[in-house]
Amino acid sequence: MADVEELPCQIVMKLYDTARQAVVPFEPGDVVSMYTCGITPYDATHIGHAAVYITYDVLQRRLRDLGHETRCVRNVTDVDDDILRKARELDMHYLDLAAAETARFDDDMLALDMLPSWSEPRATSAIADIRGFIGMVLDNGHAYEAGGAVYFDSNSWPDFGKISGYDRETMMGYAAERGGNPEDPNKRDPLDFVLWQPSAEGEPAWDSLWGPGRPGWHIECSALALRELGTTIDLHGGGGDLIFPHHECEAAQSSAATGEPFVRHWMHQAMVMMDGEKMSKSLGNLRFVSDLRRTFDPRSIRLAIVDNHYREEWSWTDDRMDKAAASLERWLATVTDGKGTDDGGEVLDQVRAALDNDLDTSTAVAVIDAGVDRGVDVRSAALLLGIDLDAGPITLNPPTKLGVSQ
Repeated sequence: MADVEELPCQIVMKLYDTARQAVVPFEPGDVVSMYTCGITPYDATHIGHAAVYITYDVLQRRLRDLGHETRCVRNVTDVDDDILRKARELDMHYLDLAAAETARFDDDMLALDMLPSWSEPRATSAIADIRGFIGMVLDNGHAYEAGGAVYFDSNSWPDFGKISGYDRETMMGYAAERGGNPEDPNKRDPLDFVLWQPSAEGEPAWDSLWGPGRPGWHIECSALALRELGTTIDLHGGGGDLIFPHHECEAAQSSAATGEPFVRHWMHQAMVMMDGEKMSKSLGNLRFVSDLRRTFDPRSIRLAIVDNHYREEWSWTDDRMDKAAASLERWLATVTDGKGTDDGGEVLDQVRAALDNDLDTSTAVAVIDAGVDRGVDVRSAALLLGIDLDAGPITLNPPTKLGVSQ
């Protein structure tokens, strides 16, 4: 990332676009439509989740600072294979599990001072929209029925693979690793993907023209994005592990249904690693926000995350929290000691320039640290990163145990 002294004077925000594989100008209209893939609520919020949502939160803060209105939709996938499997393990209704874990997630997001989502729809709220959406894809000749399911015909879409830029071998590998089920014998091509599937015994089912069943994974986000934001959205984001198959499939089926471009700009958060592997529920190598909140001011959790550039993989180590807590204490001292001096907005302007330079939060943190060293009042600059130095003392009580998997 850029050195503090070499920050360019940015007039136009520039962001890396995954599909174009380049840092390009991001120039939306007055109202910025954004869609961020949300949680599947079957477990607690870990640092990897928090990194994703903090990235898009900081982006919104800078866009609002520039005078834009932001409309960020973050879905809740309250029915899919993972949540149904977890509900069976716990012997509870999948919607009860979803409600409990969504409440715990919301508690963590509130503690981390996230901007509220413009809309946070649940997948189960969109069954009618999903059925209609699948009908559009079928009518346009890009899907087929087989074995009681409806599949997207990937060979019917010439641009399939253009979002990720992956070759067929790579896509096949990720499909097998990430729930794409390329071995499904009902598929015409292993890279075809499910739009509607028969429900297994004990799973929820909804009536449809293709028989009782439930939605496939990818269709939920397409239907919700169309319902909430329209045919084409300015920016779509999520973790880098969603590039394929999830976002590739989303893009294909959405444009196949509407005949219009789905997304103008694709933005992805790099993986947070731990012990050499990405931090994920399936691997069990997690650090939960709710656990960290028992010891640390939530602002220091946020600071530990924004001290990394969103496009660079980084590894979590527990000593990151001690470093972030010490930095927060130094930042707060400029406020609580009343010693912070006005530098004419120089620090704020440098932080703005860093964020306009591909959302370079790590450089923004360095800028603020340098300002603190000079005894500058950094409150406005810190707030642009979502760290409110004017907030009262944070009580470090254990968060409410809303979930089921403590």
